[in-house]
Amino acid sequence: MFDLQALALQGDITRVITFQLARETSNRTYPELGIDEPHHPLTHHGNDPDKMAKVATINRFHVSLFAEFLEKLAAIPEGSGNLLEHSLYLYGSGMGNPNVHDHVNLPILVAGGAAGKMRGGRHLRYAQPTPLANLHLTLLDRVGVRLDAFADSNGLVGELFEPLSS
Repeated sequence: MFDLQALALQGDITRVITFQLARETSNRTYPELGIDEPHHPLTHHGNDPDKMAKVATINRFHVSLFAEFLEKLAAIPEGSGNLLEHSLYLYGSGMGNPNVHDHVNLPILVAGGAAGKMRGGRHLRYAQPTPLANLHLTLLDRVGVRLDAFADSNGLVGELFEPLSS
């Protein structure tokens, strides 16, 4: 599916893609990783170190697929740069600790250069809980969809882009 996304972007068939790599309630096993237990029950690990290690292995696998995709985009010339430099991807989960179904400290990654408009190479961590919807609202704003709010947002993520439109 990542290859199809790269082809669609390269061929200018689309500029917007939504893709769900794995369902959070999936019972898929990962025998290729040596994990025969279903994914979702493993996420309810009860702080069992063995189960937590298996979940971490599955997460690393998923992130490695995304990393390979980003490498493919970076290898595709586009304009004066490459497709990754001219794209923006949001990757992550709405679940911080799946064992207790919390939605704080979410693993979110924003990749690409947004045609030179995104300041990358940083790890942003907020002192106070910040809704993920703030990031969604910011991304919508950057593509010209002006909204006062989105879901439980309470503002824009001004640190992501410079300068952020008003």
